[in-house]
Amino acid sequence: MKSLTRQKRFEEVKRMSDGLDRVFIIGCGTCATMAKTGGVEEVGAMKARLQEAGKLVTGAVVIPTACDEMTAVLLEENKKAVEDARCIIVMACALGVQQVNLYLSKPVLPALDTLFIGMEKSPGYFFEACDQCGQCILGETAGICPLTACHKGLLNGPCGGTDKGKCEVDPEKDCAFTLIYERLREQGRLDLMRRYHPPRNHQVLPRPREVRIS
Repeated sequence: MKSLTRQKRFEEVKRMSDGLDRVFIIGCGTCATMAKTGGVEEVGAMKARLQEAGKLVTGAVVIPTACDEMTAVLLEENKKAVEDARCIIVMACALGVQQVNLYLSKPVLPALDTLFIGMEKSPGYFFEACDQCGQCILGETAGICPLTACHKGLLNGPCGGTDKGKCEVDPEKDCAFTLIYERLREQGRLDLMRRYHPPRNHQVLPRPREVRIS
């Protein structure tokens, strides 16, 4: 599983850092490196652009995994450069941004937009695998999530727009319920296609979401 990200427009990064002339840059050696949005090369390019824009870059580091305890370790190792900065620009997913924010009181600014948590289907091709809805029905849909596989996020289908196994929203995309049907047929469980799934209960895990494990 990977956090898929894309870089914000540089103008947005520059706007967020208006009035903050000394910056420290953090990248991520895992997901953002894989996505080519926050690895060594991207951090280097961001450093150059910020310097061209008149910023003083006090330092830059690519944390092996920006969303875990390595963040605290690397911040401590770069303590002087971090303290000298007026803001921190993070080239990692939103989890990485929030992890950095736990340890610092100064502004922590995201340079990336987090798109979704995905699985790799083939080299370089990722798809959203889970909506984290708290009401998993994969056991009845042959391991295919209709919320993420269906453009309309339907729990019951197919809709009237499916055409020869393709989706009316995107004719290049397989209909999620055709995929579910074929998988259930292979398993000898086609009767599950007739099972009605009630509308999602959005109060199952209301926001802000949290779980306490004792």
